Amino acid sequence: MRALRRLFCTALAGLAAAAVLPAGASEPQAGKDYVTLANAQPTESGKKVEVIEFFAYYCPHCYAFDPMLTEWVRKQGDNIVFKRVHVSAGASAVPQQRLFYTLEAMGLTEQYHTRAFEAIHVQRIRFANDEQVFDWAAKNGIDRAKFVATYNSFGIGARLRRASAMMESYDVQYWPMIVIDGRYVTSPSQAGKGAGPGLSETRQQQLSLQVMDALVAKAKAEKNAQ
Repeated sequence: MRALRRLFCTALAGLAAAAVLPAGASEPQAGKDYVTLANAQPTESGKKVEVIEFFAYYCPHCYAFDPMLTEWVRKQGDNIVFKRVHVSAGASAVPQQRLFYTLEAMGLTEQYHTRAFEAIHVQRIRFANDEQVFDWAAKNGIDRAKFVATYNSFGIGARLRRASAMMESYDVQYWPMIVIDGRYVTSPSQAGKGAGPGLSETRQQQLSLQVMDALVAKAKAEKNAQ
């Protein structure tokens, strides 16, 4: 069983979405498997469903969830518009937050996002200051001068301010947190809470993807009915 859980977390993470709901379960329940924001937030995704992940590089639960989430996003294809927001979490996390938004601004997220997670959780690089981030970027083949210029730019500062504003608008109190179409909020811990006590983190992650599937379908149907 332990080997099977490890398998779901890595190479076969995408199979999590096909896991069977607990006995007696049906559609995800509001207030249990997910919550609805009191104030729906505007989206810019047109007929596609917007999915936002609020996360932090230092967060071990975000790191554990990322492989499954990445595979889920890949399988959704053009059905959704997916965005990540690196949360503000005090001064010590600012270098990590700037790292994420610099990679995003340079078009390097897909190539380096997982590496940034692994730097912290596997290699134990803390990114405690700007120079640690710059050294890591250069050692991983990113042009240091271009990276530093982008990292220190006004545009990255604006993205950090935008992240703080979004955290307030979406009432972000924990992470990882997933918002579907500006209204529906779920997470591994939320979905696991709805399924009952005693679930492993892997199982909570699997259930959250099922809830996300249902919420994407719900949001898409609501868009089409407008």
